[in-house]
Amino acid sequence: MTDLRHYDVIVSPAITEKSTLVSEYNQVVFNVAKDASKPEIKAAVEALFGVKVKAVNTLVRKGKTKRFRGFSGKQKDVKKAVITLVDGQSIDVSTGI
Repeated sequence: MTDLRHYDVIVSPAITEKSTLVSEYNQVVFNVAKDASKPEIKAAVEALFGVKVKAVNTLVRKGKTKRFRGFSGKQKDVKKAVITLVDGQSIDVSTGI
């Protein structure tokens, strides 16, 4: 896989209350591309951050239907990846790549 594809796979870190709680268990949460597979996500994280990945779990949050001033709209679907790192490894998501 080319290095440019790694930047397309990892969209952004997910900074939420829940993602900061799982950081105690050596896990990091990223928003990823909808068509990204688990091996692609693992390769991208290992290449971009220089860490060893133990496991990758993915989930797709379906977009909600919302109303704003009488107009109906739909939020986008978001795919997230929960990355479990090998013991002793860590990623600081507050800094850039």
